Amino acid sequence: MRWQFPTVSNASSMSVRQIAQLAGVSFSTVSLALNDSPRISAETKAKILQLARKLDYKPNPKINELMSHLRARPKTKTEACLGVMALYDSPRPWERRPSIRTWNGMQARAKALGYRLETFWPQAPGMTMRRLRTVLDARGIQGLLCFGSSNFEEKFPEELDHYAIVTIGLSIQSSLHRIISHFYADTTRSLNRIYELGYRRPGLVVRRDEEIRCNHTYTSAYLGWCDYTLGAAGTVPVLRLEGADLTPMGDWLDRCRPDVLVLVHLHDQLREIDTLLRNRSLKVPDGIGVAVVSTVLEGTKYSGVAPHRFLMGTRAVDLLVNRITNRDFGFPTNPRIEMVEGHWVDGFSLRKNASVKAGTH
Repeated sequence: MRWQFPTVSNASSMSVRQIAQLAGVSFSTVSLALNDSPRISAETKAKILQLARKLDYKPNPKINELMSHLRARPKTKTEACLGVMALYDSPRPWERRPSIRTWNGMQARAKALGYRLETFWPQAPGMTMRRLRTVLDARGIQGLLCFGSSNFEEKFPEELDHYAIVTIGLSIQSSLHRIISHFYADTTRSLNRIYELGYRRPGLVVRRDEEIRCNHTYTSAYLGWCDYTLGAAGTVPVLRLEGADLTPMGDWLDRCRPDVLVLVHLHDQLREIDTLLRNRSLKVPDGIGVAVVSTVLEGTKYSGVAPHRFLMGTRAVDLLVNRITNRDFGFPTNPRIEMVEGHWVDGFSLRKNASVKAGTH
């Protein structure tokens, strides 16, 4: 007759202990063997089953009933942990506006997937990468979410290359999986919106360092859109600013006469630009329209496209958990870059029925 595996729930505790003593193994090993667990070698399992036959092992229905009830109870879910860090001089830069929304998105998605987030500061006094790696390993952390660096050219520490890593934005030049804003789509969305409102002579203003940082994406989107929608004659030359110097804008306004400005990541200079326009009798929005592609829009008077930071946070966690599941650790040869489109914010810097006449100011 073929031996049928009895379940440990049917066993009397005395019989299991006798088998364990005779086999020279632990009580739990016998229990696993009687349950046909794959964790026990075939040789050990055969030895234990042979002893069970000799001892005329009998099931205990009362224990069986109890164990069946226990197995039916929900098990407590073990919560895993993801590390969060940034290569900044301050310990928690994501708590600043507007990055807090990215952090909130990360927290919400991590909780939904059964993870908790734990923050680390690599630049903390006395902290070294070797020590940080020891701490991460001791806590069983396999994945890191990184908020980037204040230095665009920074490299991710090689000492942390055995984790799954996902970073936000374009800073940090190492080959990493990352979530970024969809710069091209955000630019064309702004241009399409102002065109629908009646503007016909948009002028793009961008800092040169930002243009280089984003690999000329904003400029490419603008020039391509203008060529397709307005033709070469309707394209206003791009104004590239050197740092915070707004001096070239006055001459550019007089020479190119745009009816609407598209300002890229100049949120820290909006007040100065507004003053410059008023000094030239260009009141927003009656004299000239302004659309802003910026990280900070809510709470201002300006219309434009802001990045969907909460969604970027949730996507970062999804991508990281996927990398951990697929055992994709270290710096990838072919990193995955996921782009998230921004959302339109209605302000008071655009007129609904803008004049289509160019150069009226």
